[in-house]
Amino acid sequence: MDFAHPSSSNSPWKSLCNVVEYSGIFDSEYRQPHSRCMENTRVALQKKIIQVLDQCDRTNVWLNGLAGVGKTSIAFSIAEKMKAAQRLAGTFFFSHKHVQKAAAIIPTIAYQLALAFPRVREDIVKAIERDDLLLSPGKSHADQLRELVIKPLQILRFRQEPYVIIIDALDECLSSEEAARLVTLLTEALAGPTLPFIHVIFTSRPEAHILAARPSGVHEIILTTRDKDTKRDVRFFLQSSLKEIRTIRPAVFGQPPIPWPSEDEFETLVFKAGGLFVYAAMAMNFISATGHHPQKRLELLLREKTTVGADIDQLYRQIIGTLEDSTAQCQMLASIIHLARPLPLAELQEIFHRNKKSFAVMLEAFSLVILNDGVGHIEIYHASLRDFMSDPLRSKEYHIDDAHAHEHLACCCLHLFLRQSPPLTSYPFWAWNKHLSMAYPSRRLRNPLDQFTGKTLSRWVQAPGDSHIHYTYATLRQARRTYLSLVIILNMLVNGRVLTTD
Repeated sequence: MDFAHPSSSNSPWKSLCNVVEYSGIFDSEYRQPHSRCMENTRVALQKKIIQVLDQCDRTNVWLNGLAGVGKTSIAFSIAEKMKAAQRLAGTFFFSHKHVQKAAAIIPTIAYQLALAFPRVREDIVKAIERDDLLLSPGKSHADQLRELVIKPLQILRFRQEPYVIIIDALDECLSSEEAARLVTLLTEALAGPTLPFIHVIFTSRPEAHILAARPSGVHEIILTTRDKDTKRDVRFFLQSSLKEIRTIRPAVFGQPPIPWPSEDEFETLVFKAGGLFVYAAMAMNFISATGHHPQKRLELLLREKTTVGADIDQLYRQIIGTLEDSTAQCQMLASIIHLARPLPLAELQEIFHRNKKSFAVMLEAFSLVILNDGVGHIEIYHASLRDFMSDPLRSKEYHIDDAHAHEHLACCCLHLFLRQSPPLTSYPFWAWNKHLSMAYPSRRLRNPLDQFTGKTLSRWVQAPGDSHIHYTYATLRQARRTYLSLVIILNMLVNGRVLTTD
């Protein structure tokens, strides 16, 4: 997100609102559809977490587990309960689906704090009035936390009930250094004796560089796919979801609906899901897809035998295997995954104009794993799909490496420059250099790059005109940032040493 300078607004409160990262707030519309635990699932685990949060001390919680085990759903459900109890001080839910910056974390927590506890809002506003640069991205995070959170919270120090701050998916957007700094900053600053009792919940995958940031004395909860409670909850989820499919498809299952699926089919599905909620959820999306018979989709899903439960890779391969032109569709899927940020459908249609038909087919084919985020942006359903596509040992024949994905996106940006002057979408101007610098230097990239540097770019420089000044500046600035990569590619073009690819 772009940060507005605090002085751009006469109101300190408006200045704070201008720098808030709303996609980080757990129940923001930007996070639709919200991921919460199904009723009557994760009951024992949520009870265990709330028991810690009810203690009048400063014990923090670290929830870690593999992608797809339901960490975000648990964090969301806990946040809902704490908000209803008026004990939620703030949340920040990281997501690769949104352009989130570390500089927005503390202002976003301060904003939620002010809304939850009106008594602290005045102190937050006064802090912003005293320091014009307090909200700037270059400000020390320690200073921001002290002025926007710690000092204002002191007014609540005599309250008996403990409060909660939730930081979800530390591994999604932060480097190991950023994660370690954030964890240390929050846990140390919030442990002060002049503050009310505050528990911090962190969630992450069990990656070594993230787990190294764990503070001492943290209450760690490890989520696995093997414990009996998780497997029972996944079984319940599948039972409830299949019952709903029977109910809403009377033309297929009759009224009242006939028993379905068979006991053997259900047990096989449960085994395949293991304890992985994301597998169960996407399996239900696959089976219930509009225009398909649920039984045939179930048979297709169960056709490939597996000896390992929670085989999310097998599910992704099964979905891709149903496509007529899987190579072309995987290329488009990889392009969506490698975008610098999620884009609205209309902008994507402009960028993929030359592949409009393939793009439309891809969206339909991958409708089970690509979602609309509620505000018009297209994004992948779960981070595990990104992991699957980026690992050749997992995606195998469907793998599209990073360089070829960026090559396709760089070509799309350049073709858009050549087709529209200026383009209707701003994305190519600030993202083309990233894609170009990481692209495979193919003959397919050579032609649009040659035309762009020889015609379009030089025309913008020589006679920009009022409507081109901004775009010329932005384009040249990006070209400067990727100068070395651009020079290398251009030299290869001149010397005729660009490798050939499709």
